[in-house]
Amino acid sequence: MGADHSHHTAVRSSAGTVRATLAVIVPLAVATLAALIWMWPQAPQPTGAPASELTNVTGTIIAINLKPCPQQPAWPAEPGAAQSPGGTAPRTDADRCGDARVELTSGDDAGEVVTSTLPSGPGSQTFAVDDKVILLHAPAGPGSDPEVSPYQLSDHDRTGPLWLIAAAFVLAVIAFGRWRGVTALIGLAVTFVLLLKFLIPAILAGEPPLLAAIVCAATIMLAVLYLTHGFTVATSIAVIGTLASLTLTGLLAWASIKMTHLSGITDDSSLNLGLSSQINLQGLLLASIIIGSLGVLDDVTVTQSVTVAELAQANPAYRFRQLYKAATRVGRAHIASVINTIILAYAGAALPLMLLFSIGRRPLSEVVTGPIIAQEIVRSVAGTLGLIAAVPITTALSALARARHPAPDTGHDPDAGSFRPDPAEHTAPPQGRHRSRTPSGPARSTEGHDRRRH
Repeated sequence: MGADHSHHTAVRSSAGTVRATLAVIVPLAVATLAALIWMWPQAPQPTGAPASELTNVTGTIIAINLKPCPQQPAWPAEPGAAQSPGGTAPRTDADRCGDARVELTSGDDAGEVVTSTLPSGPGSQTFAVDDKVILLHAPAGPGSDPEVSPYQLSDHDRTGPLWLIAAAFVLAVIAFGRWRGVTALIGLAVTFVLLLKFLIPAILAGEPPLLAAIVCAATIMLAVLYLTHGFTVATSIAVIGTLASLTLTGLLAWASIKMTHLSGITDDSSLNLGLSSQINLQGLLLASIIIGSLGVLDDVTVTQSVTVAELAQANPAYRFRQLYKAATRVGRAHIASVINTIILAYAGAALPLMLLFSIGRRPLSEVVTGPIIAQEIVRSVAGTLGLIAAVPITTALSALARARHPAPDTGHDPDAGSFRPDPAEHTAPPQGRHRSRTPSGPARSTEGHDRRRH
């Protein structure tokens, strides 16, 4: 018994569709590359200022000597909160005072054992024996106290655990995605290089944050999508849909920032950044919205483009309206889950801040309209509206490209990258004794064959 196959026809993109797609993609790629080269920040020139004398070294704690902590003034507390006698602050596990003996594993004094004071007070990290740590080293200068250690505990050394987590991530991606997983990891590396080597240095060098973000986002989009999904019409349509949706997201974010009068200053870090440099913080906020939206936008556009291609492949008779309606139903379900993901991601990042507001018993209206929460609301709404627009834009473009008359099947679909069954396999009648029996004539067919043979 053979497998039951149905006849399929390949739905190919017409030459006109390919030419129209290239007419958009090629100028976009050339303009992006030219802008990237023109805006690429140059290496900073030495200013002649002395370098910082503080250096980081690593070590391992081999012993800890604890001693009583000095009394600290009490923090303002809510009515009914527990306090220590005498108005001092409540003792916690973080209030551990004393010294730690650390064996250095890097730096000029590697192999030596040094003593460092344990950090104490609210919010201080706790250290234990055998912990891998980072210390700040300040060389002793003229007149410095010889009894004060030049080494100070700074933080835990997370290099080893982070490498293990990264290795697990890489192995999982490659094991599941195979070659597609490898290309996805290459695309991720390209993204990090562009963010760290282009976007941040360009903004620090005085380039407009919005323009730098647009160039960076376009470069990431072109490189990552084509690396991950291949040079196909479906990928090109996803690129065009992503660009259109990202443009709409930027316009919506710009209008929202202007209407809400957001300055981009929400905490001490942004305030210090604005005071110490000439960076436009409103533009920086807009740039962060664009970069943050790109990661989810390309997911939606690729999904819609591939969905339309698969629908056209499975149903070659589908026309534009049928392809659009069927793929849009998939897009609605996708958008519903993505919106929840975006809101939960921002809520999780702002959870400590929301708890702080709750402790302060501020009215909800003041919390929501404050600059910090209002900024996150603008970020979420602008990104979500861009995602919603990505579905009809990409679906319509893909349906226009795929809604064509069925072409004769040659056995290979260039966009899908897989071979189709040979039509002759399904149309040629079976021969000899293995012909499928029918109620009306299996015996006559077999006997006639036998008589001719003998």
